[in-house]
Amino acid sequence: MNDASQDPALRGDVFSEHCPSREILKHVTSRWGVLLLVALGGGAQRFGELRRKVGGISEKMLAQTLVWLEQDGFVQRIAHPVAPPRVEYRLTPLGEEASGKLKDLALWIEDNLGAMLAARHQVARAAP
Repeated sequence: MNDASQDPALRGDVFSEHCPSREILKHVTSRWGVLLLVALGGGAQRFGELRRKVGGISEKMLAQTLVWLEQDGFVQRIAHPVAPPRVEYRLTPLGEEASGKLKDLALWIEDNLGAMLAARHQVARAAP
């Protein structure tokens, strides 16, 4: 954690409807935000690599989510001065920390998928 995170005046409150932390929470916990942060945990990647890795994401959503994550301080965009232009995306230290936590959640969901699907099936059977 950096010094700013220790300052009580700079601490967010995600339960407050007017706190800017809500917007950041929305970016990080969106389907694409979670998947991109976890995908980038493997190291710097180009746009096309991320698009192939995160199945189902459109170019528009990939670009928009990367912009949000960059603005929030989780992702760094690196433009290499070569022809043709080459751009990579990598996690910042803040992004590395978030990625680790989200990866744990993603692994937990994968490990417990059977129980969750069984619960869905049970609830669906009980519905009128």
